[in-house]
Amino acid sequence: MVLTLKPIQLPRLIFPSAITTTHNTNKPAVASLSQFEKLETLGRGSKGIVYKVRHNITRDVYALKMYNNSANCDEVLREIDIHESIDCPYITRFRGTVLSDSGNGFMPILMEYMDAGSLQNLVKINGALSEKMIVEVARRTLMGLDYLHNTKHIVHCDIKPANLLVDHNLEVKIADFGISKLIDLTSDQRQIFSGTTAYLAPERFDSCAFDDHLDVFAGDIWSLGLTLMEIYLGYNPYFAPVGKPKTNDFDLIYDVCYEDSPTLPEEASPDFQDFIRCCLEKNPSKRWKALQLLSHPFLVNKSDNQSAQDRHTEFGEKSGSQYNSDAAAVDVKQGRKRKANVEIQESSKRLKRQDGQV
Repeated sequence: MVLTLKPIQLPRLIFPSAITTTHNTNKPAVASLSQFEKLETLGRGSKGIVYKVRHNITRDVYALKMYNNSANCDEVLREIDIHESIDCPYITRFRGTVLSDSGNGFMPILMEYMDAGSLQNLVKINGALSEKMIVEVARRTLMGLDYLHNTKHIVHCDIKPANLLVDHNLEVKIADFGISKLIDLTSDQRQIFSGTTAYLAPERFDSCAFDDHLDVFAGDIWSLGLTLMEIYLGYNPYFAPVGKPKTNDFDLIYDVCYEDSPTLPEEASPDFQDFIRCCLEKNPSKRWKALQLLSHPFLVNKSDNQSAQDRHTEFGEKSGSQYNSDAAAVDVKQGRKRKANVEIQESSKRLKRQDGQV
């Protein structure tokens, strides 16, 4: 079947007056919508649609997020503010905002395009990932979360396979900050109830069950634990193909709050099982932080023992990537492994300094 692609027939946009009078973005609008050709729909959410687009002149490809009428001004401005504040290689890059002439709706945002898609689609098409691949997913996601939590004081609120994207270099990055929160550490308000229900931590359902000094960032770690289990098993552990089916959200909430945390099957390595236990600790004050998890044996031992070329090759097979260059292989073996080990070692040193050990 031949797909005929047509340019977006949209006029130049101007930023709605309700926004221009209350907010000035640090990054200027990079183009108008009429300068982009829509190639395909990448995803749909409650607040809008994300398209794959190509600039008519430069031919560069991006992801374009367009908001619908259910998005409110504060949500849009918060997401733009968060994107503008982030500069991290483990998070999708913000490329700017896009103008339109209509004055209707909110200013679309232009993002880095991750051409290998999401981990959700990768698993759906090619099957579950091995532990070797999950080590790389966990390491990069934790580096991103450590940056968000400790440097920017941002809670992502929606870590899940659909929001972890893979690019042509087979690098995983955190995406979608539509419901993320910027935390005021001096404020007493530390409760967050946002997120996708299937990945929410117990304290996000029932914060009163825990002490007043709730670690608001810990919910992202719980979500990561479930995400890693899902891409390893091929399904969310709370929705296993065998067992009692969940007919509504109340069944899920009961299991999350009152039943034991999910565990990996026996065939998973002991280090991986313990890593998941650290992520899915019910009490958020005892749940490991991103920086601690970066020093966990599951990541440190696997990174030391596993060839970076092996990791890249397997990831390439899963994503359908072509990877045959000898020069690229040398770069991966020497560059990526060195980078991974240095980052983990630096994180370990930083953790020890925080604990007063160094």
